[in-house]
Amino acid sequence: MTITYKNKIFTDNSKDIQKNSYFVKSKENSRFEQEAIKNGAKIIETNKLKEYIDINDIKIVGITGTNGKTTTAAAIYSFLLDLGYKVALQGTRGFFINDKKIKEYTLTTPVQLENFDHIIQAKQDGCEYFIMEVSSHAIEQNRIEGLDFNLKVHTNITSDHLDYHKTLQNYIDVKNSFFNDDCMKLINKDDKNIKFKMKNIYAYGAEHKATYKVVAYSLKNGLHIALQHFSNIVSFSSPMIGFFNIYNLTAAIASVNLLTKKPLQEICEVTSNFAGVSGRMEVISYNPYIIVDFAHTVDGVKQVLQNFESYDIITVFGAGGDRDKTKRPAMGKVVSLLSKETIITSDNPRFEDPDKIIEDILKGVDNNITNTTIELNRKEAIKKAIDLSKNYKDPIILVLGKGDEEYQIIYDQKIQFNDKNVILMYLNNN
Repeated sequence: MTITYKNKIFTDNSKDIQKNSYFVKSKENSRFEQEAIKNGAKIIETNKLKEYIDINDIKIVGITGTNGKTTTAAAIYSFLLDLGYKVALQGTRGFFINDKKIKEYTLTTPVQLENFDHIIQAKQDGCEYFIMEVSSHAIEQNRIEGLDFNLKVHTNITSDHLDYHKTLQNYIDVKNSFFNDDCMKLINKDDKNIKFKMKNIYAYGAEHKATYKVVAYSLKNGLHIALQHFSNIVSFSSPMIGFFNIYNLTAAIASVNLLTKKPLQEICEVTSNFAGVSGRMEVISYNPYIIVDFAHTVDGVKQVLQNFESYDIITVFGAGGDRDKTKRPAMGKVVSLLSKETIITSDNPRFEDPDKIIEDILKGVDNNITNTTIELNRKEAIKKAIDLSKNYKDPIILVLGKGDEEYQIIYDQKIQFNDKNVILMYLNNN
């Protein structure tokens, strides 16, 4: 990545050195320092970059957690826009400035120079806030070094990315390290895995005492919540579904309150304008009832299914290749326990054999509880789910794992594929 700021060139690639370039040395590229010096670069440590690039006049908000980052970040962004602020959003869905998409998705949290480049663009467009998702990889690799966060938000910590972090404790420790400083922090009080520095701490939750406490809620025809903040009780509604979205929306409302100091009820009045994120608990059809969701962790899948226990659940899912293998049987177990029909299919196999991935999932499936179907072709798996729904009185089809992704990754190729499009095409032709 190479950027230009005030006629100075900054790069993290030793091969892109030009006259008077600055090589930004990080944990990931330090082995190329000598090559950069040989090519004529001046060396800057990542934690010193902010001394050369001014990003002070914008409030940076970082959201991290296993599940809920994308929805919470998008909700904060939406609420701030509706309240009249200029805002940028960076994360899984891409890079946005003031409701305009600037760049497609690359990484949940880009490399350090790209973070700075996006913040510069946001400042040039007059943004007061920069909302960003922060992944565990980004924390561990110091991609966020040099960023002074105005607010850090925690959604939850369960299990994910053990292919990279090796153990659950390592993963938990990396996530918690994000909250070990003096900046303002908002944490989920109901998450047993969170640890944090007590200074400047605020909390939200539904089960334990918190600064922002959900005191009542209804899941009928959307979400309807009563929220207590000290002696003040406010209410809000949302067209979104799913108990976990109560947490996501509460975190977003609390964040906006902490950032802007606007009255809670004023913030709550704009929540109904936010319908959620494409591919996150997205209702594709009501007859038959079909939902697409990005859930790809054990806890994420479980939370989605538990919202529909009164239905005859038909679940279509798989697991990503070249990723955490330990979660596959656990996901199979959760789906089989809560579904009438379990259809195991291909996700993004990458360089792994899809049959081997399915074998791993099957180790956790209880065939005494669920009817299990194996269909490697994801399009055909979705069609089978729709056909099977005709056999049930109160069916719901949950298509999990890919959300709004526009492709399947097979080997190193991205092949055009979208769950929603497949569903709608099949429904329209039948």
